[in-house]
This record gives sequence, C-alpha cells and structure tokens, in this order.
Amino acid sequence: MASGSAVKVEFDPKNMPFRRLGPSGLRVPVFSLGGWLTLGGTVVGDPVKDIIKVAFDNGINMFDTAEAYAKGKSEVEMGRVIKELGLRRTDLVITTKLFWGLRTGPNDGGLSRKHIIEGTKECLERLGLDYVDVIFAHRPDVSVPMEEIVRAFNWVIEKGWAFYWATSEWSAYDIEEAQHVASKLGLHGPIAEQCQHNMFHRDRPEKEYRPLYKKYQLGTTVFSALASGLLTGKYNSGVPEGTRFSTHASFFKGTVDSLQKEEGLTKIRKVNDLSALAEKELGCSVTHLALAWVAKNPNTSTVILGASKPEQVLDNLKALDVIPKLTPEIMDRIEAILENQPAAPATFGRPGLDIHGRL
Repeated sequence: MASGSAVKVEFDPKNMPFRRLGPSGLRVPVFSLGGWLTLGGTVVGDPVKDIIKVAFDNGINMFDTAEAYAKGKSEVEMGRVIKELGLRRTDLVITTKLFWGLRTGPNDGGLSRKHIIEGTKECLERLGLDYVDVIFAHRPDVSVPMEEIVRAFNWVIEKGWAFYWATSEWSAYDIEEAQHVASKLGLHGPIAEQCQHNMFHRDRPEKEYRPLYKKYQLGTTVFSALASGLLTGKYNSGVPEGTRFSTHASFFKGTVDSLQKEEGLTKIRKVNDLSALAEKELGCSVTHLALAWVAKNPNTSTVILGASKPEQVLDNLKALDVIPKLTPEIMDRIEAILENQPAAPATFGRPGLDIHGRL
C-alpha cells in the first residue's frame, strides 16, 4: 500500500526461509508469488485477494508482476489488493518489469532511457505505490546502448522509485556487459536474473550463468519451475479443461503439440518416473519434488509460484518440507532419471584441486 494507509495485518514469516537476493542485502522468501497469466488475467476481483492473502499468511511477502502482464491489469489488481488487505509496505518485496509497454508508439517499449523512466512511473501509478523494491529489464534491448540502460536504471534508483535493478531472460554476455559498464561508471549493476529454470530447462541457469554466480554473486528469481505445469503430471494423459495449456491454448500450442512427439513423450515418461520416486521415497508429489529441486540450487534466490486459486499456493508450499530430504543420493537418482545435467567446464586433463581449499 502507499505510505500513510492503515496497516491491518502484521507479517508473520511462519517457517518460510529467506535468502539474499543475489549480492544485495535484500532478503527474499524461498518461494514468492507471481502474476503472469493469472493475477489480472484469468483471475480478477476477490479471488486475487484470496490468493495474495493466503500467500502472505503463509510467509510469502514477495510479489512479482510486470507492465506487460494482462496489459497492466496485473499491477492494478496487485496494488488494489495490497491496499485493501492493509499490508505494511515495508513488509513487502514488490518487483515489476519493463520492456513491452502498453502502447505501440516507437518509444512505448524497450529499454531506452525514455521508456525506463516513463515506464517506471506508469508502473507505480498502476500499483498505487511510491516505489518497488526491484525493477527488472524484462528482456535485453539490442537497439539501445548498454550505458544508456545502466544509467537510466540507476537514475530510477536515485529517484527512490526502486531500490535495485535486475534482468530477465538476458544472456550471460548481456549481463556481463551491464556489470562492466556499471563498474566503469561507478554505478549499480543488476543484482538478479529472472530466468526459466526447471528439470527440463537447465543449460542457461546451470551452465551459461555459472561464471556470473561466482564473479558477481548473481541470484536468480526463477519462473516456470514446473515447466508450465508439465512437471505436475497433469498433462501425462492429455490437456484437462481449466489448466494453463487449456486456458492459454494459443500461447502453449507449440508445447502441447510437442507432447505428441518423441521429445514430449520422453518428458512424460520422465515425469512418471519422478512421480514414483517422489511418492515412494519422499512421501510427496512430483510437484513438490520439482519445486524443491529448483529451490535447493544455491544460486536460486527465490522460486516464483503461479496460482489461480489459494489451494495451489498452500499445496506448493509443501515443497518446503521436501528440500531437506533431497540428499546427495536422491539428487543422483533424479539425475539418473533426467539424463540432462549440463556438462562441467572442460579441464583438458588438469587434475582437480583440493576440495577443502579455494576452488
């Protein structure tokens, strides 16, 4: 809520673990809540309030949205609910993203200084907030000099409209360039990358970004940890009505079609094998296992959950109990099922270093 509004609910983190967001001092919950495709889109009105309230009541105080989500309506709905629930602004971590904009003018999207500044102001207006905690560059913009992008996000920070800036779906090359420019100019570089990371999508977060984790302590805010629902097992026998693949059929047409081909059928077989492991060895569902697996990664700052009803939030949070059960033996058995672990950097025959020293 905007400053000055009455606080109606005190935040209780319950048993939610918190981690630093990348190299920053900002603490974020291991599981957060996002608005993509749901809040302001397929879910509007009181159901949005119900979902956010259940999340907040169970230790989730980080909420992620974007100017492009439901053409700005996601921000509107989220801001409205924050105010109506009477949540204290300092208890919350609110993140939004810029790139696509809501209009079609030549400067109404992208990462020009003009759109970064004007777009941020519009995001805050829709949210009804004085600031967001993190503002993300929703995609890279090859048409804008990196120095302009870095300077613009730092200007937004200096104005107090955001505390940090970050990237989403940027290549390691782009992130490295942004860090280099920021270092050269004595400015703030991006602290996090919002990327897709799940059992079937691993190369970029686990291999391409590997040097960035070590060099810049970059953290990830993961989306699609369940591969848009594929890792829940709900699509093993087709596309049920009311599911994401059904309600957003045109968006996911390529994914749905792929499930009838060899690659998709192989994924379904692996989901079945993972389900058996989860149920027999861990006493949980494959959904909980998939979420816990991503959360266990030390470079994951937070896993963004998506929900169209409160019950989904509560069910997903059962993954917290699974994380400590992921022993090295269980992780090895998962790798044996997946068979897609990114290769380690080549050593060209050099012997390994002492594991107790600095690697």
